[in-house]
Amino acid sequence: MNILHKINATRLTLIDQLITAKPCEDNLISEIAVALVYNGISHAVMMCTPNNLEDFAIGFSLSEGIISSKSEIYGIDIIGQCDGIEVQLEISTRRFVELKEKRRSMTGRTGCGICGVEQLEQVKQSCNLAKKSDRLSNINPLIFNHSLEQLEQMQQLSKETGASHAAAFFSPEGELLAIREDVGRHVALDKLIGWYVSNNEPLGFVFVTSRASFEMVQKCVAAGIEMLCAISATTEMAAQMAQENGLTLLGFTRKGKATVYSGIGRLII
Repeated sequence: MNILHKINATRLTLIDQLITAKPCEDNLISEIAVALVYNGISHAVMMCTPNNLEDFAIGFSLSEGIISSKSEIYGIDIIGQCDGIEVQLEISTRRFVELKEKRRSMTGRTGCGICGVEQLEQVKQSCNLAKKSDRLSNINPLIFNHSLEQLEQMQQLSKETGASHAAAFFSPEGELLAIREDVGRHVALDKLIGWYVSNNEPLGFVFVTSRASFEMVQKCVAAGIEMLCAISATTEMAAQMAQENGLTLLGFTRKGKATVYSGIGRLII
């Protein structure tokens, strides 16, 4: 399925009191409904860019606590439909029983990962999935400048459309290992997490081209990722969650600067 579509448009140029209009052809990114179906039962419908959907299914399943490891997924089929795509997953019987029980307490579902939760206590319960680890250490913050350059260069969908978020994984030396893009920032991170667990959880850190909300922190914690760098801001709840779960969290990570909210011990200062 195409992820870019050309459309006729009109480009306006506005200079002082002068307006000029010129016909042009523009690229628009695809945004379609993707249904995640577990053992024959539809669980969630997300609006996504239709690429790297197997990575998305794995990452979403892990970060939402539906599975605890990739080995609990026995098969993934991607089926095109007239009004979207179905990603059909076969998961272990134990996890499917738990998922059905969880569904009984849900009233809705969105990409934010919280809108279907009925009790406030459930918001932080999923953080018990944290795989607290101390593999990552001695990261030199000077590598962030090089990482950002690579991130900018490799955002192909953003270059074409200006409408996508990206999540990227870097080695401890700051070399880009993988990047995933999507119209949704949560989905981009889920896709990256899917790549991460499918590649034996390499050592390194994540960069996202968005703010670091608590949902983004929660997803990294659930996957056992030890450091998250956001180009934009973070929130108080995200910082608190990062501190409680041993995640190194940086915001406003841009060329020549960054703000560390948690886990500064992993950095060489």
